[in-house]
Amino acid sequence: MNLATRLHDRRVLVTGAGSGIGHATTLRLLSEGACVVATDVYTEGLEGLPRSRNLMTFPMDVADETSVVSGTATALEHLGGLDILINAAGVLLAEHVHKTPSELWNLLLGVNLTGTFLVTREALPALLETGKGVVVNLSSTAAEFGHPYMAAYAASKGGVRAFTHSLALEYSKQGLRAVSVAPRALVDDCAPQRAVAFAVGRCGRDFGDVVFPTVLPQASGLEFDGAAQRIQQPRVTVELVGSANDARVRFCKMQDTRDCFGALDLSR
Repeated sequence: MNLATRLHDRRVLVTGAGSGIGHATTLRLLSEGACVVATDVYTEGLEGLPRSRNLMTFPMDVADETSVVSGTATALEHLGGLDILINAAGVLLAEHVHKTPSELWNLLLGVNLTGTFLVTREALPALLETGKGVVVNLSSTAAEFGHPYMAAYAASKGGVRAFTHSLALEYSKQGLRAVSVAPRALVDDCAPQRAVAFAVGRCGRDFGDVVFPTVLPQASGLEFDGAAQRIQQPRVTVELVGSANDARVRFCKMQDTRDCFGALDLSR
């Protein structure tokens, strides 16, 4: 199969495309011929994507229902339908549970979990219309085992995983495949500054000691232990849930997120 044209007839909406996994996924989709609408609140990241007749970009805040309703409608109109939805938008900050303000808790769940729900809800009718739609939700290894100082993030990603399973079982007979991808920790030098700036901008105040996990070892009052170090283990779990024919769960374990979507066969 020619990878340059493997996804030439696939219409894809990607959230969180301005950085990290969402950005890399958008590049991969374009390289395989897909028509992509890429969204993010991080507009500078979207500007860093290559210009292509197969790519449309615009800002969308997945935690804002009005933004999601309007943005998803724009994407569907531009693409003329939808074959694949990739919910990659997310934010990660860390703090002791007893110091976590409700605004921070609500922020992480609002972006990571509610945002995934909102975009999926708005995109579902178009995905079901194809009879073979695919939803890819970014979960985390934090959904499988706990990390200290990351209770809010772990809760949000555990919710994403459970939401994906329910989605797959509910719509499998209509041909929908719902996929949960759980990457390990990834290196992004600019992510801490973006995450903190986003939290301050959204909530309108500084959270003091709240930090991004990549700077935890240097943060006052937060110390890593052996359990926390497990986040660095190279493991990615790809769950293929609810095919068009059944609702069985298959698991594939891989060592590198660069190939994590290859096992999904988004071309069918």
